Amino acid sequence: MTPGSTDAADLPELAAADLAVDHRLARLAESFRFLLDITPVDADDLRDGFLAGDDPDPAFTYRELETDPAVIRAELDDIDPGEVEDPVLGQLLRAKHREMELQLEMLEARDSEDFLPLSVELYGGVSPQLRAQAEQLLDRITRTEPSDDALDAEAFLALAEEEIAHYRGEDPDLDMHAEIRPDVNGVMVSGDVLLIGPETKVQHNRARALLHHEVGTHLVTQANGSHQPIKVLGVGLAGYDETQEGLAVLAEIACAGLTAFRLRQLAGRVVTVHRMIAGASFAEAHEALVAADFPPGSAWTTVMRVFRSGGMTKDAIYLRGLVELLEHLGADGTLDQLWLGKFSLRDLPLIGDLQDRGLLRPPRVLPRYLHDPETHANLARAAGTEDLSTLLEGHA
Repeated sequence: MTPGSTDAADLPELAAADLAVDHRLARLAESFRFLLDITPVDADDLRDGFLAGDDPDPAFTYRELETDPAVIRAELDDIDPGEVEDPVLGQLLRAKHREMELQLEMLEARDSEDFLPLSVELYGGVSPQLRAQAEQLLDRITRTEPSDDALDAEAFLALAEEEIAHYRGEDPDLDMHAEIRPDVNGVMVSGDVLLIGPETKVQHNRARALLHHEVGTHLVTQANGSHQPIKVLGVGLAGYDETQEGLAVLAEIACAGLTAFRLRQLAGRVVTVHRMIAGASFAEAHEALVAADFPPGSAWTTVMRVFRSGGMTKDAIYLRGLVELLEHLGADGTLDQLWLGKFSLRDLPLIGDLQDRGLLRPPRVLPRYLHDPETHANLARAAGTEDLSTLLEGHA
C-alpha cells in the first residue's frame, strides 16, 4: 500500500467524543499565529541604525493581535481533555492544552518582563551540557565558507515552488504553498505556508538544505499530520518544536548541506539564549557574537530572534533537538515514525501505541532526500557522534 492510500473506513476508530476534543483543540490552535505574533515586523528597518551605533536597545514593533488571547483562553477553558477516554490520546491532549495555555500567556505578556519566564517554561533554557557543546563548536570551527552569490526572495520563492510542486506531484491534494510576505523577516513556516521576507538573501550553497529544512520537514510533517484522524498531529503536539527543528537540521546533514557557518549559527543561538537569560543586554549579546567572529549583520539576526518579545528561548532547541536525534539514531532508533506528524521524540512510545492499534494513517509523502542512498550514508556517519564539529566532514 502506498503512502496516504489507507481509507478511513479501514482504520479502527477512537470514540467520537474523544476525537471531538482533539478536533476542537486543533482548530483553536490554528486560530492564532503564535510565532508570527511574537516576531517583530520592523527588524530590517531597525538593523542599520543599530549597526551604526545609533540605537543600542532597539524597540521593536509587533503585529496587532487578530484575536484577543483572553477570548481564545475562554474557548480553551471550555475544552476538557480530562473527558477523553482513551488514555494515550488523553495524555497527549492534556499536554497540548497546557502548551496552548502557555502560548496565550506569552502573547498577553509580549514585550514585557513576564515573557521570558514563560518562554523558559515552554521551551526550556540552556543546560550546562548544551552550553558546553555550543562553546566547543565555536572554539573548534573557526573557518567559515566563502560567501557566494545570494538568491533574493523572488529567486528563492521560485525554488520553493518547484520543491512544493515535486511533493504535489506525489499527492495533488497537498495543501502547502509559499509566498513572499512584507511583514516577515527571513524564512519561516506558519501552518501550511512557507513565508519569505522580501529582504531575504539565501546563499546558493544553502538553498537546497533550507528547502529540505522548511519544505521537506516542516511542511511535509504538517501535511502528514493534518491527514491523520488525530488532527492535533498536524498543528503539533506539545513540545514538538524541539524534535521538528532537530529533524530539520538533520535533513541539512543528510543532503550534505550543513555548512560551517550554519553550525556556528546554531551554536551562537545557544550561547545567546544563555547570555540573555543571565541578564546581558541586546548590545552586549551582539558584541559577544561579533567578538566570536560572527558578521555584524548575522549577529544582529541571531540576537533579534532571541530578544524578541522580551526573551525567546526557542532558538536553543535547534542544537538540543539535533543532539537528541543523533543520540536516538546512535541507539539504533529510526526516523520512520517521525513523518507521521508533528510531535516530540519523547512521545514516540505513545505514537507507537496509536500506530500499533491501527489508529494512524501512513504518511502521505516522505522527504525527497530519503530517496537518495547517499543521504542514508550521511545520516549513518552522523549517528551518535559526540563531537558535533565532525558533522562537517565531507560537507560543504
